[in-house]
Amino acid sequence: MGSCRSISITMAEKKAFVLRVNPDMLKEIEAWAETEFRSTNGQIEFLLQQALNARKKGSKKNKDANNNQ
Repeated sequence: MGSCRSISITMAEKKAFVLRVNPDMLKEIEAWAETEFRSTNGQIEFLLQQALNARKKGSKKNKDANNNQ
């Protein structure tokens, strides 16, 4: 019962918005999502999170490189 409650809270915290995507790109994302057992929305969120994490790591590496100079 408690897990359903936490899912509701998580869902309520998400913000919906319109995303325009090239139809060919969308087909590829849908196919990729299916192979990883995710919804299309879940796959897009996953990819965005990976990109954000990579950006953070890149920023951290650049700071470290600048500090070592």
